[in-house]
Amino acid sequence: MTKTKNEIIKIIPLGGVGEIGKNMYVVEVDSEIFIIDAGLMFPENEMLGIDIVIPDISWLEEEKDRIKAIFLTHGHEDAIGALPYVLRKINAPVYGSKLTIALAKEKMKEHNMNSTAGFHTVRSNSKINFDYATVTFFHTTHSIPDSLGVCIHTSEGKIVHTGDFKFDQAATGLYKSEIGKMASIGDSGVLCLLSDSTEAEHPGFTTSESVTARQISNSFHTAPGRVIVACFASNFIRIQQALDAAYENGRKVAVVGKSIEKSFEIALKLGYISLADPELIIPIQDIGKYEDQEVAIISTGNMGEPIEALQKMARGNHKQINIKKGDTVLITATPSPGLETSIYKTMDMIYRAGAIVSSTNRKTHISGHGSQEDLKLMLNLMKPKYFIPIQGEYRMLFSHSKIAQEVGLSKEQIFIPGNGEVIEYKNGVMTTGNRVPSGNILIDGSGVGDVGNIVLRDRKLLSQDGIFTIVVTINKKQKKIASGPEIISRGFVYVRESEQLLEEASDIVRSIAEEAIAGNSFDWSSFKQDIRDRLNYFLYEKTKRRPMILPIIMEI
Repeated sequence: MTKTKNEIIKIIPLGGVGEIGKNMYVVEVDSEIFIIDAGLMFPENEMLGIDIVIPDISWLEEEKDRIKAIFLTHGHEDAIGALPYVLRKINAPVYGSKLTIALAKEKMKEHNMNSTAGFHTVRSNSKINFDYATVTFFHTTHSIPDSLGVCIHTSEGKIVHTGDFKFDQAATGLYKSEIGKMASIGDSGVLCLLSDSTEAEHPGFTTSESVTARQISNSFHTAPGRVIVACFASNFIRIQQALDAAYENGRKVAVVGKSIEKSFEIALKLGYISLADPELIIPIQDIGKYEDQEVAIISTGNMGEPIEALQKMARGNHKQINIKKGDTVLITATPSPGLETSIYKTMDMIYRAGAIVSSTNRKTHISGHGSQEDLKLMLNLMKPKYFIPIQGEYRMLFSHSKIAQEVGLSKEQIFIPGNGEVIEYKNGVMTTGNRVPSGNILIDGSGVGDVGNIVLRDRKLLSQDGIFTIVVTINKKQKKIASGPEIISRGFVYVRESEQLLEEASDIVRSIAEEAIAGNSFDWSSFKQDIRDRLNYFLYEKTKRRPMILPIIMEI
């Protein structure tokens, strides 16, 4: 509890509810604003050409003078990926564990940024005092070490953000949960719990990592040739398990992929990854010096995502390593929603290349997030007065709310918010209030937010029915067509087999042009729109397709 009596407490998700990734949660205590996580999301299928998606922080920009700190729960992209974009607009100190801060700083370097905001390392016993609140932390178990939950102390009770978590009784060292500390937090009064919902639909407990470690070691032992391990670049527990399995089975390890090489180097330097043998790691160019059964390869791809790299290996066009007959490919990445089809397609390609596919989650459910029994345990430890499920699509949030009701919370104590929805605690009551601006900012190459719904609509149209370009040059003084119409078709019809269609389209445009220039007045926009309308009707009647029609009118 804080000495200052807090008048208003607000909780505002700007990302991470109704979706997977893009986590960003705002806690407002009187005049102070605290941000928890600044993550990105990988694009959905309809976001053609988009690289990543980050939260809309326009509201935070307006309130930037009140922002006191950004707290990072762990070092995955869904928690730190948007940080460089946020710090371009907001100058606030950033707090996180040693590994998380190291990965965040590396991300800033990738963007050629030297932020004036300070980076501060915290431990689970750290306490940070602000004017209206105090912030403390607790360790959680996740697929990356040094993961933290965040606890904001107010006069009305604590607001607890679990971060990504699961309970693993076999977890040791850097991955061990501070269950006793969680229970103590709950006993001292939790006003509101914000809890990870990613696996809320899955019954039971999430499988212990000790089971996964045995599966990986068995795969290394039984593989007749090379073992290629595909994982996310920041999934350090999988990387450690692969290293241990390689050592146990007498294999050398080569690390492939720019993102994993960098994160591996950071984790090794800071002691978050250990090597049983200093000579366990070899350069990728040296694998030819060893027999196939003496080699293992840990690989990932762009943005730390392994599937694209596997596809290149299966096609035989990877820059460093290709899959060959006799290889065993171990897919240790749990697919996010929307990636399942891509993974199955990749598995087919691997089999065609002559390799064997092994997956750690075929028989058991392997995840870095807690399943239903884990979530019940967190709720029982924290005993919150109010509960907000976060980090998941709506059905996951809804499932988590049902779990909360099973352990004794009423519907009135549970809030399932949308992005931008303000949940306000005032005069002893928590209610849903107004909304603040929120949404997606799309990153395409170096462009930030310059691709919107109109551009995406055009890209979708181009991908479906192609483009139909008409070039006409007119002489307004002589009131005649100087050249054209010339028609250029891309992705619409095969030109050589559609000559009659193109001739008829050309005649329509010529007729429109002659009508337009014969009149007393000439309106460019009406001329172009007339071409679009009449060609759209004609082409749909003939082909049942609607290409993007692009008239280019020139004057001499």
